Amino acid sequence: MMEFTVKNTLLSLLILAFASVLNPAFAQAPQEQVEQAIVELEAGLKGRKDELRDDREALYKMVNEILMPRFNRTYSAQLVLGKHWKAADATQRERFIEGFYNSLLRKYAEGVLEFDAERIQLLPFRGDLGKKRTIVKTNVFLDGGIKIAVNYGFADRGDGWKMFDVTIDGISFIRNYRVEVASEIRQTSLDAVIERLEAAALSATGGESVDEADE
Repeated sequence: MMEFTVKNTLLSLLILAFASVLNPAFAQAPQEQVEQAIVELEAGLKGRKDELRDDREALYKMVNEILMPRFNRTYSAQLVLGKHWKAADATQRERFIEGFYNSLLRKYAEGVLEFDAERIQLLPFRGDLGKKRTIVKTNVFLDGGIKIAVNYGFADRGDGWKMFDVTIDGISFIRNYRVEVASEIRQTSLDAVIERLEAAALSATGGESVDEADE
């Protein structure tokens, strides 16, 4: 039970910083985005956890509406593919971006149901907004008084600050996923990885992509 609680609490952290105001044109500094995220996500879940737990389509839809405007999925996908990004053609890149995003959405939407704002300590911002990348640092307190360092990576790629990575207790999501994807590509191929991601997304949403399900 302890392992389940810790796992799902940490999974919810990957959604936290994605969650901001729903207007993508609303420019916020990274620290403000995380502060607003806590408020927005808590409000979105209030009185709905049981409903969302029983209705995965509604859960994915809610998380997608919050996540999409604030997450730089192209940059994150590029970092995950690493050297394979340059070798990929335009179609492969677009398909991987979509598959990667939907995989992220499905994998971590479950953790949102365990979100608890009272467990989060937002640390003073020490980053430099004059640079292209910065970090927002937080601590998350788990059962038993366990404290986990959770750092959110933000980048300004010309369209405002957006999140692209999260590091939990020293483990970067992007770096960890890049190792997994690189290993799979070596064993199979990039096309095989893309097809696996696409098949998993269709299976989870009953034959529709997340974007199609929202239309």
